[in-house]
Amino acid sequence: MTVTSRLAAIALASLLVTGTAFAQTAAPAAKTDAAAVAADKKATKERSAESLECSRQADAKGLKGKERKKFRRECKKEAKAGATAPAAPAAPAADKK
Repeated sequence: MTVTSRLAAIALASLLVTGTAFAQTAAPAAKTDAAAVAADKKATKERSAESLECSRQADAKGLKGKERKKFRRECKKEAKAGATAPAAPAAPAADKK
């Protein structure tokens, strides 16, 4: 066998081996499945009425970023504290003149 035919055989064999190595694509599909699961978790989580109301208030004030997070956290805390506090007795309206 001559040197050129050996080189040609080696080149052909290396092309066949490298082609099959690049054809495998199973690993990236697993990443997209994990991303889909994470998106499903976020989509199925329902938000409370307090959370929605605090978000509306933050939108009205035009808050973004850290200021929005801080406002929403304090707003939800106040809303929960207000909901759990006992209701104060209402003063009779007829007594006021």
